[in-house]
Amino acid sequence: MSHTALIVIDMINTYDHEDAELLLPSVRKALPAVVRLIDRAREDGVPVIYANDNFGEWRSHHGEILETALAGPHAELVDPIRPDDSSLFIVKARHSIFYETPLAYLLSQLGIDHVVLCGQVTEQCVMYSALDAHIRHLKVTVPDDAVAAIHPDLAEAALRMMERNMNTHICTVATLDWDAAAA
Repeated sequence: MSHTALIVIDMINTYDHEDAELLLPSVRKALPAVVRLIDRAREDGVPVIYANDNFGEWRSHHGEILETALAGPHAELVDPIRPDDSSLFIVKARHSIFYETPLAYLLSQLGIDHVVLCGQVTEQCVMYSALDAHIRHLKVTVPDDAVAAIHPDLAEAALRMMERNMNTHICTVATLDWDAAAA
């Protein structure tokens, strides 16, 4: 377990964007699994890293991003998965959690060689992040019940591509075994 980290992608969100109405039902469906996954990681001593969009607000920091989301109309989707004092936070500006962020350095400093990705959006940020992790020779796991999508058909195709082309282990939160997935 010491070589695995859980990365929560873009779940600190105001849902004030173009595809929000399409995304919200999927987020509501995935949220209980995301909560279980975060709680389990914390209980098992797996580092929890939030990688979150800055929504174009270049002066914002993680505390401000969280406060803005909690003050927004969909705070009930953010409050259950809020970072705790042991959580790490990476602010990103593009689809991949690695693009122009210090994440690769952070993972190397923590000795992480396996990442478990959850969050949103399956067919965008999750898939591009899985690809970038694969390119960096990291093992990748995606619990398919802990990711949310805008377009379910594209999400299903993205999960198949991650599994087939990126050697991503696809499972559910209930069947995730930190050690086995990392092997």
